[in-house]
Amino acid sequence: MRTLGINLTHCNESIRLLLMMKRMQVLLEDGEYRRLQRIAKRHHMTLAEWVRQALRAASREEPDGDPGKKLAVVREAATHAYPSGDLGQMLGEIEAGYSRALPE
Repeated sequence: MRTLGINLTHCNESIRLLLMMKRMQVLLEDGEYRRLQRIAKRHHMTLAEWVRQALRAASREEPDGDPGKKLAVVREAATHAYPSGDLGQMLGEIEAGYSRALPE
């Protein structure tokens, strides 16, 4: 199917979605490709959808922002003396707070 000079892969594919998405090509060896196809099929999804979900899951594991900047902030904070109570007392106060009824 052809719309606005753009080839669509399916007759129900939306031109709006096509304009918002980017295509990525990943080259795999035949055996690896077949293995990934079997995994996707076990999950009742296309290989493309399985790859998208796997990439999203992997990207969630990566920290946002500059790790060096975060370390610098933590190191700076560690140079200061902040007020703190006895650990046992603080944990007791936290537990006591959980057991109180919330105001209605």
